Amino acid sequence: MPAQIATAATDPARIVAFQGAPGAYSHLACREALPDMVPLPCATFEDAFAAVREGRAACGLIPIENSTAGRVADIHQLLPEGGLYITAEHFLRVRHQLLAPKAASLKIIKRVYSHVQALSQCRRVIKDLGIEPIVSTDTAGSAKDVAERNNPEEAAIASSIAGELYGLQVLRGDIEDNHTNTTRFIKLERQRRDPDPQQGNSLTAIMFRVRSVPAALYKALGGFATNGVNVVKLESYLSEGFQVAEFYAEIEGHPAQRNVDLALQELEYFSRSLKVIGVFTAHPFRSAR
Repeated sequence: MPAQIATAATDPARIVAFQGAPGAYSHLACREALPDMVPLPCATFEDAFAAVREGRAACGLIPIENSTAGRVADIHQLLPEGGLYITAEHFLRVRHQLLAPKAASLKIIKRVYSHVQALSQCRRVIKDLGIEPIVSTDTAGSAKDVAERNNPEEAAIASSIAGELYGLQVLRGDIEDNHTNTTRFIKLERQRRDPDPQQGNSLTAIMFRVRSVPAALYKALGGFATNGVNVVKLESYLSEGFQVAEFYAEIEGHPAQRNVDLALQELEYFSRSLKVIGVFTAHPFRSAR
């Protein structure tokens, strides 16, 4: 299947924005999660948010956390003011490929280029092959550069889609040390698209700031315990010059359910601000673990 890229003539209703160069893992996630959409590469996360907000793309697919590297911090800063809503999630198993020009082989490559995290996640193969790791800005850019130089002594660590785009062969596939390495993506749209509360398996994403009083967070979260609502994710970060603690949370359930509604009411009482930034169906990956 060709690795399509959106152009100016592509209908915006068919476009999904992602951050990164063509061939990035986010590009691969778009193809997996939204195969009928045409990916639009964006230089920054801000650009991807803007493409959706301004109607140049119907949605965006953005990484929010990785099982090895942790959370993608920039996203939590963009979500409160981004004006977009989470409408779905997708989990991508990160499979690193050792890519090289057609004339290369495992016996003659001497150097491998990639993002620092990709190199660190493939230490075992790099050591076994005795090749020099060289840090580059990103995985897809490394593949593009290796293809352009066409030096059989050079290789790149990148996604399978990068190999397709830049005409590189896979010298060795799935070379990551940790074969459970997974990145979680969120789909962002301009409008909330709450699933049917009767279907179950809903998640609600919220952002809130607690009041500056003793035990405010303890009291705010107490409503989830008394109403039987499971908090599956809670992260904090400082804003307003390190003066205000802001929180991102995901809870099981739908705001239309009475226990969730009551828990949110109690949270709002103890908070300076509260915003629901998405209600979506849990991905099957969660139940498969």
